[in-house]
Amino acid sequence: VTHSIPACIGSMTINSKQLDNESPISIFAVNKCYVTVQDGTFFDGSGFAALVREGYKVRSDVNITLEFRTTAVHGVLLGVSSAKVDAIGLEIVHGKVLFHVNNGAGRITAAYDPRGTNNLCDGKWHKLQANKSKHRISLIIDGNLVQTDNPYIQSTSADTNNPIYVGGYPADVKQNCLTSKSSFRGCLRNLVLTKSQHAEFFDFSRAFDLRGVFPHSCPGVE
Repeated sequence: VTHSIPACIGSMTINSKQLDNESPISIFAVNKCYVTVQDGTFFDGSGFAALVREGYKVRSDVNITLEFRTTAVHGVLLGVSSAKVDAIGLEIVHGKVLFHVNNGAGRITAAYDPRGTNNLCDGKWHKLQANKSKHRISLIIDGNLVQTDNPYIQSTSADTNNPIYVGGYPADVKQNCLTSKSSFRGCLRNLVLTKSQHAEFFDFSRAFDLRGVFPHSCPGVE
């Protein structure tokens, strides 16, 4: 076993003596247990999860689906970049969800701006789907479709080769399709990236770098 158990542990005794888990000698990646809990991964607003150490190649097409829950109006959801300009990015800025894509010729953005009572930062779960198919991009939030025109129709491939950063990214890492540097605070679940009908589900407990992220444990009430 090479990764930690996603669970809560309490009332542990050794040789009839109860351990004091309130004042440990050292602690790493251990959060409190919640009275009410939901499926999902909690991001405390200070860090990120890094997936695919060898680099994720977006290229011509990718379909991203996830669910998020937050009360913050700013936060990075996901970014995949390259050493050049090619990249994709998902973020919440002023309560709007933005999906950016750069295939090398210039950045284009699909933006979902909730109207009226459709607040995306209400602490409730929302479903997101972001699709890139060659030069076309679209964004679907809770069933509402947003598309955008792309003037760079000859440029179709985002030649990324960096890890997938979720919920934020390190200060020394460049992200060409993210405008926000604010780490996400809230919960994410069911992250799936699909390429050419091959769907890949990402388990945050298997990320190669986790900072301020607590897999499989989402507080019912923040």
